[in-house]
Amino acid sequence: MHAATIASHRFGYSEPALLPLRSDPQGWVQAQWAAPRPFDAAGLPTGPQAYALGLDVLQKTLRATDAQGDKALEPARRQLRQTNLDGLQRRWQHIVATDTPVAERWVQFWANHFCVAATRATVAALVWPHEHEAVRPHAFGRFVDLLRAATLHPAMLLYLDNAQSVGPASRAGQRRDRGLNENLARELLELHTLGVRGGYTQADVTQTARLLTGWTVRNDGTGTAFVPFLHEPGRKQVLGRSYPEGPEAIDLLLRDLAMHPSCAAHLATKLVRHFVTDEPPAALVEAVAARFRATDGDLRATAQALFGHPLTWSPDNPPKYKRPEELVISAHRAGRLPVLAVEPLAGAVQAMGQPPARAPSPQGWPDRTDDWLSPDAVYKRVQWAERFAATLGRQLDARTLAREGFGEDLGDNTRQQIERAASGVQALALWLVSPEFQRR
Repeated sequence: MHAATIASHRFGYSEPALLPLRSDPQGWVQAQWAAPRPFDAAGLPTGPQAYALGLDVLQKTLRATDAQGDKALEPARRQLRQTNLDGLQRRWQHIVATDTPVAERWVQFWANHFCVAATRATVAALVWPHEHEAVRPHAFGRFVDLLRAATLHPAMLLYLDNAQSVGPASRAGQRRDRGLNENLARELLELHTLGVRGGYTQADVTQTARLLTGWTVRNDGTGTAFVPFLHEPGRKQVLGRSYPEGPEAIDLLLRDLAMHPSCAAHLATKLVRHFVTDEPPAALVEAVAARFRATDGDLRATAQALFGHPLTWSPDNPPKYKRPEELVISAHRAGRLPVLAVEPLAGAVQAMGQPPARAPSPQGWPDRTDDWLSPDAVYKRVQWAERFAATLGRQLDARTLAREGFGEDLGDNTRQQIERAASGVQALALWLVSPEFQRR
């Protein structure tokens, strides 16, 4: 795979043509960190507004004890569903149209790293606000700031149950039949910072959970608050360090976690696996981790180290398989097609195994090729390609798209199949299911 193809299809979302990249593919990628295209969230619900929508559905659901109650609930459910579709449409259209697609993939990496999923009514409309309120504003700054914003956003506090966590020795803990919840503490250490082999113990998880008590969502849904009534008193010991009682402890802890050597190694491994190859080269991981450590977690500098390393651009790196969402977005981007009717697209992505906003666990969507290669998943991709081609096969010239989008990296077999196709519809379907287009 040549450098322009790697830049377009592996790092970005499939450019319509390689010609603008060929003279300096690495420069094209690196230039995107200077001024990533901003996301326009105007008109979309803010976090508090989204939380209020979900809370309204929850409250009406609890009251809907008969058929009449269910009927009254339907308008609220429709509003919540439409809100999520509007957010998804804006997000996908931004990715399709942006002139900084590699920087956008960087944002999406961090959104998946700090995964929240619509697993309950109160979180259902908060997935997209979490992305554009907590992740996007900090994805090109310091990791510790991103970590804090993602951790303390209402979406994360609700998704991982910290909003309901109560210190056993707190005033609330002594009065109520509620206790400590360790979900956020465990994922903060295991997924978000240190990694599963990052050197922490169960005692560190428990102490982190105690430190996090008190951080909750205001009853009126207007945002995050620290409530001393819920907070576990006394100092906490995490990874051999002592932290004071009170709200200031979280900034001290997050700073220490962000600068822990295991954090740099964990993040660098994930970044290389996502952008380069399933089995990250040790030398590349160490180079990225070293820049992260040397710059105090500067994410823009970390990105430049990743995309400036020769191993990142090696044609010998085995390609990766596009996730269903990436597949649909890249088809629209390569074909210069705006995202208009988002609901059928969301249905297609879900049918291929990636329901939008519903990652299967706090780990987010898996990132290895084997996770997306089951026989049924491949069959669903073929079905999607056939439907896509049946709709747009007369509008898009697959021969031109394949030639301009892949250049000399278009395999002879794929080229011949497309050229010999009986119709434009068949040619487009063959292009979409080709190994070249399915991989990145």
